[in-house]
Amino acid sequence: MDLLSRLLHRDGLMLVIDKPAGVPVHRGPKGGPSLEDAFDQLRFGLPRAPALAHRLDKDTSGCLVLGRHRKALDRLGKLFKTGRVGKTYWAVVEGAPEGDAGEIDLALGRLDAARGWWMRPDPLGLPSRTGWRVLGRSADGARAFVEFTPHTGRTHQIRVHAQAMGWPILGDPVYGHGRREGAPPLHLHARAITIPMQDSKPPVSVTAPAPEHMREALAACGWRAAADALRELPNASEALKLVD
Repeated sequence: MDLLSRLLHRDGLMLVIDKPAGVPVHRGPKGGPSLEDAFDQLRFGLPRAPALAHRLDKDTSGCLVLGRHRKALDRLGKLFKTGRVGKTYWAVVEGAPEGDAGEIDLALGRLDAARGWWMRPDPLGLPSRTGWRVLGRSADGARAFVEFTPHTGRTHQIRVHAQAMGWPILGDPVYGHGRREGAPPLHLHARAITIPMQDSKPPVSVTAPAPEHMREALAACGWRAAADALRELPNASEALKLVD
């Protein structure tokens, strides 16, 4: 796997890569290939390969942060744990959210021990909050393009919250209709991340382009590739007025 071509950000402390969908970030109990297998490509002269600062689900694409050494990993771990890392996700959902924006405040707990990481709404579970806003809708109203902003970091938080609202993420094999034969892959993308890595410097902000497998469904909900390309450029806010 070529990770060099997927590098979005590099500095002395961390890297951000554009994780491809369908690849686990690390080896599971059954083994098999994972993203970590290719981390040696990203050493850039350091004696050790970078390591994961957090994780994304196997079928989720987008911004994935790696720490380049132990001190950086310790700093990143604290930032993620204390909720100081800003995260933005894009998704295509099945259904029609009422209104254009809101916040989901719904505690989550384990479904049961046998299901591993599967989660469910649970009033006795851990507090979980996710902001959302609709960025576009399909002409028939059957799908919507939604931006999610998780304020807590629970396992599968966005996926469970979307299901609980009545609009599961397109292609979700666990919480949606993705187990059907011929179903599309999960349409969930870690669009952007903001990391206040050093208090004396501005936060590092990184954006990952819309993945190929989501572009058709996004376009059907009003997304335009030209506008998206402008958003990936620095200081693009003025240029966006010409296309949005």
